Amino acid sequence: MNFSVDKPVEGLRRYAPYFRLLRPVRKQFLFGIFAGILYGLASGFGLPFLIAKVLPKISADPRPSVWVVAAYVSIFPLAMLVRAISGFINTYLISYCGMQVLIQIQRKVLDRLQRLPLSFFSQNTVGDLMARVQGDAAVLKQILTTVANDLVKQPVTLLGAIGALVYLAIQNKDATFLILFASTVPIILFPLQYFGRRILKRARQVQAQSGDISKLVSENLNAVREVRAFNLQDSEGVRFHAALNNFAHLSMKVVKYNSIVRPMIEVIGVFCVSGAVVYMLDKEIMTTAIAMLGALYMAYDPIKKFGAIHNSLKRGEAAIERVEYVLNAENAVPEPEKPVVLGHVNGYVEFSGVSFKYQDEWVLKDINLKVETGQIVALVGPSGAGKTTIADLIPRFYDVQEGTVKIDGHDVRSISKKELRNAISVVSQDTFLFNETILDNIRKGNEDATDEQVFMAAKHAFAHDFILEMDDGYQTIVGERGTRLSGGQKQRIAIARAFLKNAPILILDEATSALDSESEEKIQQALGELVSGKTVFMIAHRFASIKIADLIVVMENGVLR
Repeated sequence: MNFSVDKPVEGLRRYAPYFRLLRPVRKQFLFGIFAGILYGLASGFGLPFLIAKVLPKISADPRPSVWVVAAYVSIFPLAMLVRAISGFINTYLISYCGMQVLIQIQRKVLDRLQRLPLSFFSQNTVGDLMARVQGDAAVLKQILTTVANDLVKQPVTLLGAIGALVYLAIQNKDATFLILFASTVPIILFPLQYFGRRILKRARQVQAQSGDISKLVSENLNAVREVRAFNLQDSEGVRFHAALNNFAHLSMKVVKYNSIVRPMIEVIGVFCVSGAVVYMLDKEIMTTAIAMLGALYMAYDPIKKFGAIHNSLKRGEAAIERVEYVLNAENAVPEPEKPVVLGHVNGYVEFSGVSFKYQDEWVLKDINLKVETGQIVALVGPSGAGKTTIADLIPRFYDVQEGTVKIDGHDVRSISKKELRNAISVVSQDTFLFNETILDNIRKGNEDATDEQVFMAAKHAFAHDFILEMDDGYQTIVGERGTRLSGGQKQRIAIARAFLKNAPILILDEATSALDSESEEKIQQALGELVSGKTVFMIAHRFASIKIADLIVVMENGVLR
């Protein structure tokens, strides 16, 4: 689904692409809207109409029968019952549809994030992206359901009330109430437009500040050890407190504008009703007057809610902008239009005239390198030389600006990313484990693998023994990012995961850096057995890590030496 627009639009048209998200629940939504229409008719037209009809019937007879009075009076509870039931159905179904829409929006945003290149994440913080997935999506959901519902229910209530006023005006041959009501509507529209523009401006700032707060929370939780090690609790607390104060200040601006609109409409309505009361006392038409006052009240209530709807739409536009920042983000690593089918991958890798830059800084310059099938290549050099960048270009974490990277003679840009990455296993220095069991973490390498295959991969990585020593063995929950395991244990599980995948191309980016000498020696033995028939790229600083290499490539300042 494309959420982009050719030119800036405002108001309801801004939301048009998102209403498609209601299609899977359109039956429930339409039924909820129908219930809202019943609610609006019962409120706006039904009650004033019944008052106008029933009270004259009762007051016309000086000594009415108790049964007649009971019969007439029972009409009111029935009308209120219809109003209450339809109101409940409306609220429940619209809330249900809202949850389904929220799930869809969050799935679409997260799905888009999963497909964007690594360069996008280097330019955006995790906390801000989390706020877009959660907070901004929730605001948009509120608009698409609750506000959309009110856009149907409140006009029906208003039209019903106007209908009651028209009916009473015709019946009494007096259009004073209609003229009085109509004259106030233009006055009400002015504050809606005036404050709506200001709410949109402030809402954008509030949503952005919400992302900044999420960023700070995420940053502090991820750096909890560093914060304690450098005694940064107080300074980080001050920084967070300042962000919260700014958020509160901006939020109160929105609250202020919201709070001004509703009382202004109420004051205008009070003047209208007061004028109506004076007029009715002068004309001595109190029986009809009660019905007319009821109709006026029912008419002004949705008008007040229109003010809230208008303000909500403005806040929603700010949320849309933040959600669409992700949904419409350019993918710098696009899928090929007609992907090449690799079939069996031999693992021959070739870099031909490859140059690459991060933003404006060139980090690789005219790289030419051929790696034969089954060859083990060690990339060595100082930090920042470009070793990891070379490895990142093979699975297309980034795309080259110049030259080509080929696998078995095919440009990696001509291969679907899924098929390309199925052919590559990666073990990084910064090992990431999911907050699941050890068994599940290893199985990420091959989700169809049996338990026995997982155990075998762990044995190859010399992880099996320490796993069995744990209380829950392979069912041990590793904690967020594997915090319940040591660095060496985490890396061995990551290596086991790569071995389980059994891909023809293996990338080891400082994969043994957290292992002690004994464990690393065992891993080197395992690598010697497992690299048969595979192409291996090893990035390392220690000699022990590269002694099994067939070819050592020295890099410095983005070039091969």
